[in-house]
Amino acid sequence: MKRTYHICISAGNEIYCRDEQDYIRCFNSLAMAIAETESSLLAESIMSTHMHTCVRTECPKELVEAHRRKYSRYYNTKYKRRGRLGERQHFIITLEGLYHNLAAMSYTLRNSLHHGISPTPFAYPHCSARVIFRKELGFDIRSDLMPKHNIRSHLPGRCKCPEGWRMDRSGLLLREDVIDTSDVEHMYGTPRNFLFHMNRLSGEEWKREQEKDKEKTRPVTIETIETGINQQTIEQMLHNEHGRNDYRKMSDIELCHLIDKVILPELGTVSVYKLSHQKKSAIAEYLFREHRLTQVQIKRCLAMM
Repeated sequence: MKRTYHICISAGNEIYCRDEQDYIRCFNSLAMAIAETESSLLAESIMSTHMHTCVRTECPKELVEAHRRKYSRYYNTKYKRRGRLGERQHFIITLEGLYHNLAAMSYTLRNSLHHGISPTPFAYPHCSARVIFRKELGFDIRSDLMPKHNIRSHLPGRCKCPEGWRMDRSGLLLREDVIDTSDVEHMYGTPRNFLFHMNRLSGEEWKREQEKDKEKTRPVTIETIETGINQQTIEQMLHNEHGRNDYRKMSDIELCHLIDKVILPELGTVSVYKLSHQKKSAIAEYLFREHRLTQVQIKRCLAMM
């Protein structure tokens, strides 16, 4: 029997997506894993260091393994890397009841806001916030579609594109085809209620609301959703919820672009995973001196941790 889960996959102290193509292949790998396991994808948000999903499936472990297998093969080949990508264990919560589901989906879709990457969930391109009630909210924009005969080359391994799924010219499977939007919209009820959940602040009201569910399970909160993700403190994420932080600061993807496309070519190196620790330290010192980035961000983008 299918059950609903929140699953978080973390890259640990590394970067999970270094450029736009990585985000595309990461989502496509997830989509293929969803199709292979006959699961349903309700919500997802792909960050530079981790990925949140809400899924309905009979086999959460097999789903995660299928995604990791596909994406790790792509990532390791591209960056001349070896071994497992990400932490050995994934974090999972079983969701029981409408309000637990709404809380988990809302926190998932708002993840970029919590991490200070975007001022609203709708401003972040690597999540499914814009496909829920997309017609009512003005996001029903016609995509420039990839010709069907070219789709196969943008999918992992020997995967075949499920019937009815489309792909845009960037190679990204359309989220509105992959996400079970009808189920998600049914749970939120109306576009106004969906907007309310995208804009409301975290707090005790979320916990009290989940007490309405018959199943007496632990309430879904930002603390439970972010278990194991040590990128920021809970206090900082709650502060970011107000959308008042400085979005001009260099993001991980911008830093990785600087490293991969500017610094590494000057050194004649194709990947950070081919650098010696001495060279990584020299680059880290330069980045800290010239851009005043945090040591933690520099080290994870240089794969030093």
